[in-house]
Amino acid sequence: MELFANLLGKIEALSSQNVLILSSLIMALIMALVMAACAIVFTWMERKVAAFLQSRYGPMRVGHWHGVAQPVADMLKILQKEDIIPAEADRTLFTLAPVVIFIGSLLAWAAIPFAPGFIASDLDLGLLYIFAVSSLAVIGILMAGWASNNKWSLYGAARGAAQMVSYEIPLALSTVPVVLYTASLNMNDIVIAQQGGVANWFLFRDPFLFVAFVVYFICSIAEVNRGPFDMPETESELVAGYHTEYTGMRWAFFFLSEYANLFLVSCIATAVFLGGWWAPIPGLPLAPALNFIVKSVLLVFLHMWVRWTLPRLRVDQLMYLCWKVMIPIALICVIGSGIWLMVSGQAS
Repeated sequence: MELFANLLGKIEALSSQNVLILSSLIMALIMALVMAACAIVFTWMERKVAAFLQSRYGPMRVGHWHGVAQPVADMLKILQKEDIIPAEADRTLFTLAPVVIFIGSLLAWAAIPFAPGFIASDLDLGLLYIFAVSSLAVIGILMAGWASNNKWSLYGAARGAAQMVSYEIPLALSTVPVVLYTASLNMNDIVIAQQGGVANWFLFRDPFLFVAFVVYFICSIAEVNRGPFDMPETESELVAGYHTEYTGMRWAFFFLSEYANLFLVSCIATAVFLGGWWAPIPGLPLAPALNFIVKSVLLVFLHMWVRWTLPRLRVDQLMYLCWKVMIPIALICVIGSGIWLMVSGQAS
């Protein structure tokens, strides 16, 4: 946002308050466009990954060259769909639910540092802020399930809320070792602490940080409700979960937010564990933003690979994994990294 503030500040007719408002609106618009691009690109990418892993021929042939026209066709089809609200639904909550989920995703992007100086809001508590505002998705899912007045939607919402609230604990704990190293929750500080090549990325600083990354990755799959942890939807038993009654653009908002959150958790992992905008080898002539995006997209691909490879877990297995496996391992990583840090003296 500082970049746009500096550019707008050169216009003498604008006051400092107007410059701040305009620069904020520009960054919000850019983030919204990024979210829309995520839905389009990752829809196409998911089809390709599924086609390759499961020998499906449709995505290889439909939509001209490698199916590139298919996401555009999907978008045009959704825009023409009728917007239906069930007669017995709570119209206010039913309408607000997809908006709440979308806003939670949009707000979280504000603290992601894509490149030096290219961050909407450089917050001192940036990492904590991201985890806090992304939790709005839980409220949106509960609103959607309750307002639909459909028992299958309510079942999906309850399962989704239980899953997301549970997995937020090990997800946040897995980033605590990095905070110990940097003594900061500022996302820019975390990325800057990893300059100097791949050996300085937190992923490879100590064995506990590597395990913490694995815990983060597994928990991030559950946090964005993707297979094998897609308990809120489970089409085979819940019809479609909390968004069963949604159609048209309201339905599209849920999947827009899902793919945006998928890219968001990958961006967080890139910034916290994989060096952010720094190149693997110092001196490589690559743009910082390109480094960041390539790493994040590779993590998105890994999420898709896992989804189309592993079968869905049962609800009890999912909760067992969280409370009796992921949380203890995350706590061990926090303690282990603290001891490693004291012995080696690697703090920033």
